[in-house]
Amino acid sequence: MKVKSFEDMQVWQDAREFVKSIYNLTLEYKFKGDYGLKDQIRRAAVSIMNNIAEGFERDNNKEFVKFLGYAKGSAGEIRSMLYVALDQNISQKNHLIKITRRQYQLLNKFQILKNT
Repeated sequence: MKVKSFEDMQVWQDAREFVKSIYNLTLEYKFKGDYGLKDQIRRAAVSIMNNIAEGFERDNNKEFVKFLGYAKGSAGEIRSMLYVALDQNISQKNHLIKITRRQYQLLNKFQILKNT
């Protein structure tokens, strides 16, 4: 199946589900009190989705690969912030760290594929 839009890509669909998970996490009581962390982790999650979409819409493989790199950077940023949340007892959702790693790995594989 030929990909006609970014919405057709599994990597973007996975990023969308990940954003839902992050938003659900940040609705929890302890997160609500830390506005900076809540807002930053949400922005970084949305950045993954947006960078995949923006890179795709550039209609240029080199640009797309660059934007996939930005998305990977946002995944790393989220993973780091989840450790902050764990260390500050804001959240105990260790599984989200694993999901973030998986998101990074998917982006990395897709970036390598598009770069060849």
